[in-house]
Amino acid sequence: MRKFIYLCSHLCVQVPLLPIAVLTVIPLAVCPSWRPWGAADIPVLGNPGVGQWIVIIVVAYTIIDTVRGMIDDLRHGRVGVDLLAVVAIAATVAVQEYWASWAVVLMISSGEAIEEYAQSKAESSLTALMTAAPQTAHVVRRPGVGVAGVNTGDGSDGSSDDRGDGFRKVAALPSSAASGSSDAATSHYDTVAVESVTPGDVLIVLPGETVPVDGELLSGSATLDLSNINGEPVPRGVFAGARVMSGAVNGSTTLTMRATEAASDSQYQRILALVAAAQDSRPAVVKTADVLAVPFTVLALAIAAVAWLVSGVPTRFAQVLVLATPCPLLIAAPVAYVAGTGRLAKSGILIKTQDVLENLGRVTHVFFDKTGTLTVKQPQVTRVEMLPGAGTHLNEDHVLMMAGVVETYSVHILAKGIAKAGTEALSRLHRRFEEGQRLCPQPDADWPGHGRDYPVVKHIDEDAGKGISGEVNGHKVRVGRLSFAASGEDGFLPVERIVPGRATTDGDRRPGKQGEGRLADEIRTRFGMLAPDEMASYVSVDGHLIARIVLRDVPRANAKSALASLRGLGVAKLSMLTGDKRSSAAIIASEVGIDDVHAELFPEDKVTAVTTATVTPSRGVTMMVGDGVNDAPVLAAADIGMAMTDGTSTAASESAQVVILNDDIAAVPRAIAIARRTKRVMLQAVLAGLALALIGMVAAAFNLIPVVVGAFLQEAIDVVSILWALTALLDRD
Repeated sequence: MRKFIYLCSHLCVQVPLLPIAVLTVIPLAVCPSWRPWGAADIPVLGNPGVGQWIVIIVVAYTIIDTVRGMIDDLRHGRVGVDLLAVVAIAATVAVQEYWASWAVVLMISSGEAIEEYAQSKAESSLTALMTAAPQTAHVVRRPGVGVAGVNTGDGSDGSSDDRGDGFRKVAALPSSAASGSSDAATSHYDTVAVESVTPGDVLIVLPGETVPVDGELLSGSATLDLSNINGEPVPRGVFAGARVMSGAVNGSTTLTMRATEAASDSQYQRILALVAAAQDSRPAVVKTADVLAVPFTVLALAIAAVAWLVSGVPTRFAQVLVLATPCPLLIAAPVAYVAGTGRLAKSGILIKTQDVLENLGRVTHVFFDKTGTLTVKQPQVTRVEMLPGAGTHLNEDHVLMMAGVVETYSVHILAKGIAKAGTEALSRLHRRFEEGQRLCPQPDADWPGHGRDYPVVKHIDEDAGKGISGEVNGHKVRVGRLSFAASGEDGFLPVERIVPGRATTDGDRRPGKQGEGRLADEIRTRFGMLAPDEMASYVSVDGHLIARIVLRDVPRANAKSALASLRGLGVAKLSMLTGDKRSSAAIIASEVGIDDVHAELFPEDKVTAVTTATVTPSRGVTMMVGDGVNDAPVLAAADIGMAMTDGTSTAASESAQVVILNDDIAAVPRAIAIARRTKRVMLQAVLAGLALALIGMVAAAFNLIPVVVGAFLQEAIDVVSILWALTALLDRD
């Protein structure tokens, strides 16, 4: 009930004519013909009573306000077609049908209220994004906190104590400050408008608050809810040094961060800019609906005029016009498209203009980038191959765990995949140990994975382009190219004579340039050949080459089903564009279900491929799906460019018209399905509303519908068409 009362009061504020129209019924019902001034006929109007004069005044105000709105529409390049409402209400007064006049005023005002409600309902998802925008920030104002180089107040310039993170050593506070009497000790932060934050400011974000600007985490760790940014349902744990994005909601502990961007340049503001642009735009189909309202107006006036001329009764003119409603065109069409835009936003899909929503429903050819779009963003570990004949008591999980620990410190493209697999291997080793399994001999109980102790890592050294080495629990581990992993301390590759069933010894080794090549070939032969789409990192422990970790581009788990959904939606052609080798591309394509593969392409070749499809005669709409950064040129070349991101980098990409914020390829068919249903609902609402209005006008022309009944029936038609347009919000794809 409280929500209903709030809604009614809100609508009355937005549409002040509504309560006036409702209250007007009282004098019209109580004293319609009371004439304290006696007989005083007025041309056309006759001699109205007090209640009737009040209706005439309200009608005059309504006409003036409506005409003003029509002029404003024309100034903004839109067709003002409220002429029907103006003529209809004037006609009812002219034939002295004051109850019909009141009904039309009520219908106009309630129609505006319904439009306001429908528009706000359709924009609910978009409005939720905007209202979640942070408004304030807590800036730390304490000694020793600030931008590097600021004077500490102890007579030095602070430069010698600058630690590079904005925190510097300061002189001890006086005893009064320590006891709490000093503002410096008690004032932790100042709350300011978010626009006042400048890069370099240190901020406090309290539990449950929204991060105000982009920045870097200074606290040891934090838990952030990113659902406002990319729809990610599970809070994400981040650690010191991580990027913290505006719009994220802090968890249960206070975090400290340093601002790296002003509010206007932060991630959430970029997302809001896209939302605002989509709200303000009008799709071509809605502009067409505005234009179609003009011939509808002419048709309604023609039917009304013919009914008057044939019957000779002026009331017929008013009877027809009160049923002539262009609202299905003027209101239902834009409401449906705003609702569709809101549904996309709720699904983590932002569009730059509503025209994109129209074109999305007509997509017939989709191009996909391979790496990072059809596949996961980094190569993943598929298996560990132990070197045959290299006697070792380690198993695959030991190798993965130790390599993963070392690779955690690397920036190489394969490092993240190995580090991730290493973490999973460590969990398996711990689990086995807890279950009572002892997979290594007791003298080697210091191997990682025994017990709950995590490995101790020292002496990490990365040789760019070759590999990385370090000590894990005192054991020397090398991971990288074969020549790097198998080389000794002197940098030479030892030659080992392998005796089946016996571990190699130092006596079996002899250095030599020619021997290095022979050993490398022999090792590769013993491991076996890699598939065309595979790559490998070799692992040695304590100077002994023991294993090879094989990685490859792995298709996203739902890539195949997403592409199948696209085919189910009638998308005629799916293509892959990649700069990768043809053999590798063909393997991924076969796994996800793509037949048309364009491989070994340079960026300009990708643009050519899309442009050729775009200009082909009798084509449909082409769409390119990529990561929005490296694929910027080809995203711009397609009819629709769709950037897939996790919400942290390319939400404001200039080259993409559609941005997927949750990095989910399933959003591609979902976007097309939402677009198609939105257009279908819009057409249903418009055609149904216009058909009902036309039937009503014809019936009124034959005097089958009284003028007062017709006014209320017209409002019912508007309500039906608008509510039907709102069903575009429902998830029925």
